[in-house]
Amino acid sequence: MADAKIPRQAIPKQTPKDRVKNFNEVALGYTPELAQLEAQRCIQCKKPFCIEGCPVEIDIPAFIKLIKEGDFEGALAKIRETNLLPGVCGRVCPQEEQCEKVCIMARRFEPVAIGRLERFVADWEIQQNKMDLPEIAPPTGHKVAVVGSGPGGLTVAADLAKLGHKVTLFEALHKPGGVLVYGIPEFRLPKAIVARECHILEEIGVDIRTDFVVGRTASVDELFEMEYEAVYLGLGAGLPWFMNIPGENLVGVYSANEYLTRINLMKAYKFPEYDTPIRVGDRVIVVGGGNVAMDSVRSSLRLGAKEAHIIYRRSRKEMPARNEEIENAEAEGVVFNFLVNPVRYIGNEQGRVKQVELLKMELGEPDASGRRRPVPIEGSEYIMDIDTVVVAIGNGANPLVPSSTPGLDTNKWGYIVADTETGKTTKKGVWAGGDIVTGAATVILAMGAGRKAANSIHEYLTTGEW
Repeated sequence: MADAKIPRQAIPKQTPKDRVKNFNEVALGYTPELAQLEAQRCIQCKKPFCIEGCPVEIDIPAFIKLIKEGDFEGALAKIRETNLLPGVCGRVCPQEEQCEKVCIMARRFEPVAIGRLERFVADWEIQQNKMDLPEIAPPTGHKVAVVGSGPGGLTVAADLAKLGHKVTLFEALHKPGGVLVYGIPEFRLPKAIVARECHILEEIGVDIRTDFVVGRTASVDELFEMEYEAVYLGLGAGLPWFMNIPGENLVGVYSANEYLTRINLMKAYKFPEYDTPIRVGDRVIVVGGGNVAMDSVRSSLRLGAKEAHIIYRRSRKEMPARNEEIENAEAEGVVFNFLVNPVRYIGNEQGRVKQVELLKMELGEPDASGRRRPVPIEGSEYIMDIDTVVVAIGNGANPLVPSSTPGLDTNKWGYIVADTETGKTTKKGVWAGGDIVTGAATVILAMGAGRKAANSIHEYLTTGEW
């Protein structure tokens, strides 16, 4: 039986004092004893809302029951029935907004720590030096191209490979993983975890081709000429947004995309061992309030900044970042500047940023997002000395693939138009999902879209009906 008296088990972490000096993972994960204790809190509901709350519909009560019984291998196999990326999802999914939010335990107590338990079994497999692969159906002879190796693309590739189709995964950068490797820092999602989960795909027959820019190396139509019968576009939303204010072209003003890619994929944090310099100076400001802003500001401290500031135009209550990430940033000494917005950056004679002019804001009526709209306070401008700026206010759709693909419709923001249930686009044989359809969202939502598209692609390949 479940024991409601057992409190939710905290996850061991590096201390803030230690972790700001390294890029190692902050959360150290559950021990087997902690995992089994936490698993005892699950009451095995007759109607488990947690499964409905999961975009890839993991059988959550079943895998937790197996953990409780000490069958960690069985728990992992149960997760892998619907999710081939448990090590990733256990770390970066916003469980507090999904499966844990609807956990029955949350009505009177704290929810079961579903994400931490998922991560535990994925890490346990690594510690055992095991790699249990899912069963693969006999080859069908059908060929599928998946463009982009982010979470959506990886999900589509895995699902279709398991069904016996021959899948090639095309990735523009030099390592697979998409946003998982270029956008999320090592201290939140180690590259080795992503590399391992990509390797599992190769083990089940997926051919991963890196340094292949679809839209330039080959167009979507040319993929069809290469005898691919279906194409899935999991391109992500990789075009950085700026505020279009004076001084954004000064040296030392980065988009979060460039900043995190340099740090993560090009290993700037190991300079000069790796030849990608990134100079942060003493005082860094990061503009924005989402998870990307938290990743950027926490990376700045680890790169040697004496002060790292968040500049956010609303209050803490409206911040879209996960609570856990905000709390980690606060513990590490990040300074939060609420209700302020940059209006211009000021440079020195060499064209390098040295100051920012900030304007104070107050909250007005709610806007389309449901959050109160920030309203400028006239005459409240002030100047702050800075060495580096990171702009983390979101991303848009890169036009490269849509503009080189006749018959592929986009909306007014440049995102690909696709059916929400199937992922089908306006071009026959082409599916799309994730951020390139919805705009920037979460890893697990991209995976959910990938799952639906894979089912639709399989149906198309087996019936021939569009």
